[in-house]
Amino acid sequence: MKSTQEALHSFVTRPYVPQSRVGTDGQAYPRLTVITPSFNQAQYLERTILSVLNQQYPNLEYFIMDGGSTDGSLAIIKKYEPYLAGWVSEKDRGQTDAINKGIRRATGDYVAFQNSDDVFAPHAFERVANAWHKHPTTDVFFGDMYITDEQDVILEEMRAPKFCVECHIHEGMQVFNQSLFIKRSHIGLLDESLRFVIDYEIVARLGVQARIQFRHVDGFWGGFRVQPDAKSSTIASTVGLQEHQFIKEKYRPMLTSALGASFWKRYCRLRKLLSFALQGEFKYVQHRLQLSRSRQK
Repeated sequence: MKSTQEALHSFVTRPYVPQSRVGTDGQAYPRLTVITPSFNQAQYLERTILSVLNQQYPNLEYFIMDGGSTDGSLAIIKKYEPYLAGWVSEKDRGQTDAINKGIRRATGDYVAFQNSDDVFAPHAFERVANAWHKHPTTDVFFGDMYITDEQDVILEEMRAPKFCVECHIHEGMQVFNQSLFIKRSHIGLLDESLRFVIDYEIVARLGVQARIQFRHVDGFWGGFRVQPDAKSSTIASTVGLQEHQFIKEKYRPMLTSALGASFWKRYCRLRKLLSFALQGEFKYVQHRLQLSRSRQK
């Protein structure tokens, strides 16, 4: 784990030096649009930007949508302006509005949004491109995620099983926006009435549509940062729970299964354990079971 932590920290702090990839045809790679909503996150913003640019991806479109920061964020954005597809710094209606501004500008085949205090992991975009070459009709690609502290130390691994919409709606988040790319033709706009469960809503909205293909790709694509000012630290137990329940009730009637919530909650937990055990991830299974027991005490 130590080498992984060092690799992540090095990746998101290493100065960006553009590299020309000899013999690489950018058009042979899907165009990836990344949107970073930002507001007064200067202490983390540069690491987010570097986690995008240091992918050295040959067909990237990167937007930063800042809400009018006053903490030095603007100087950081201007530092990387030559490598951006566009940016703004103006008052907005919050995170979701900022992301939607980027979606409206997007021209990529797939779109991701990465918050200004979170990061992408090394080789994330390459994993997306490789998966696309093998499965070009896929609508949603997603990977696994790290949970990190303020200094990029990995605190936890969050592995995702194959997507199941019933589990997503009945049990909770199965896919993490830090490791998520959605086909632009399907993403639409995010629900601006929401403050916390933005990713939960868009995955549920797509998940209940039978024609949408989800595909999990092995590997850690992103890092979710635990820090005092994050919404997960400030409004998760209030606004977050209320919005989560609202989205669950909105999309639950669209499920085709006649089985109830109690069945799906038990099934989804067992499914995860068996899935990871069959992959040989016994230490991870043991760790998750220990966490579950500690939370029940």
